[in-house]
Amino acid sequence: MTTLALPLLAPRAALVRAGRATALAGAALGMWFATPGWPTDQRIVVIALAAASAAWIATTIDDTVIALVAVTALALSGALPTADLFNALGHPTIWLLIGSCMIAAGLTASGVAKRVALRVVAGSRSVRGLWYRMSIALILSTFAVPSTSGRAALALPIFRTLAGVMPRGHQVALSLLVPAVILLSAFGSILGAGAHLIAASLVEATTGTRMSFLWWLLLGAPVAVVSSFATCEVILLRFLSREDRRLDVTPVAAALAGAGRRGRFSAAELRSLATLGVVIALWLSEPLHGIDPALIALAGGVVAVVPGLGTVASKQAFAQVPWQLLLFLATTIALGSALVQTGAAQRIADATLGSLAGARPALVLVAIVVISAAAHLVVQSRSARATVLLPIVLSIAAGAGINPVSAALASTAAAGFCLTLTSSAKPVTMFSDVPGIATFDRPRLLALAGMTAPLVIGLVLLCAAWFWPLLGVPFLSPVGIR
Repeated sequence: MTTLALPLLAPRAALVRAGRATALAGAALGMWFATPGWPTDQRIVVIALAAASAAWIATTIDDTVIALVAVTALALSGALPTADLFNALGHPTIWLLIGSCMIAAGLTASGVAKRVALRVVAGSRSVRGLWYRMSIALILSTFAVPSTSGRAALALPIFRTLAGVMPRGHQVALSLLVPAVILLSAFGSILGAGAHLIAASLVEATTGTRMSFLWWLLLGAPVAVVSSFATCEVILLRFLSREDRRLDVTPVAAALAGAGRRGRFSAAELRSLATLGVVIALWLSEPLHGIDPALIALAGGVVAVVPGLGTVASKQAFAQVPWQLLLFLATTIALGSALVQTGAAQRIADATLGSLAGARPALVLVAIVVISAAAHLVVQSRSARATVLLPIVLSIAAGAGINPVSAALASTAAAGFCLTLTSSAKPVTMFSDVPGIATFDRPRLLALAGMTAPLVIGLVLLCAAWFWPLLGVPFLSPVGIR
């Protein structure tokens, strides 16, 4: 007699897939039953957003694919006009990033980016001086390379050179410093992360306030610099002993000086520096000439690849453009626009504001900043967090009497804190495992996150309540939502 042995448990992979499918279906059905009486287009938009958020959290599907599915479904259902979907691909934000990436490719190909970074770091005479100089180099790179992943890739060979001639404990501390400063300093430039471009476009679309390169620089650079140096000091004091901080770094500085090119700048390096200088000058002087920043970036990108003027071959420059990120930005811009234009964002804000009804604006701001800072634990993509959070933040702020522009800046700055997990951001992942170098482990990363999170949250709240009003962005304002 033969018996058929049936497995009592499904394979683990099948269970995981079933769990993910259940999460997606649960998110969609939950939104359907939670929105009775809402207009159909609003219900469709929130269902698409809930399903996309669940997919970003619970699945390993690429973020861009998830966003494409969401906006395609919205367009087919009529909740998102087809023209709005296609126009998102021509949004100035997209062209701004294309041009900026082409300029960055020219800087990298000419060797000037690495040379400048090494020169900044090589003059150190103490461990603290070395750490601070490294932080300065990383902060400056915010204005040359328009993505945190690109800056991490640029910093990796410099990190290898520096860490390779230092003791193990210093290697671990440095592996924490580099990604932390890259992520926190990004807020200093509107090009520092794709989320900033999404924030600027949503602020302009909903309030009519345009966030120029110069204005963002004035508002964001102090936050970026203070948070970066505060984190640098935390790492020095927490992860290095007093004896470690007394290490003689003269041999380290000599090794760094020998790792880079010596002598005068080459013609290619000077041309790439000149291109970057002119582009930044034009961005900063936009109120005087009125040329669109995207057009300035595109012109700089063209110069970077023109034979005789540029420093990089066109194919190489185009290969450095993050086309997948651009597509993701376009789809998230369209999704955020659908949330606002259908009134779904306002509906969500009204529903969530009930728990804060009668609360002081300061309490509402604290809630916005804390939730934004913790959002990376749920949604790993910085741009995805901006897409989900900002339309709701803008509506909640207006309802609570807070200037929506201030609230959007505060949320974006806080959301840039993503240091808790190795998977929280690509720079953290890149520096968590570098062959031949001792890097941080999970307990050390959690310890750093636990100490820096209160600093970042407090700094953002201080800026929103005191510093930004000095620069023309009041905390309480009659600015409303269109």
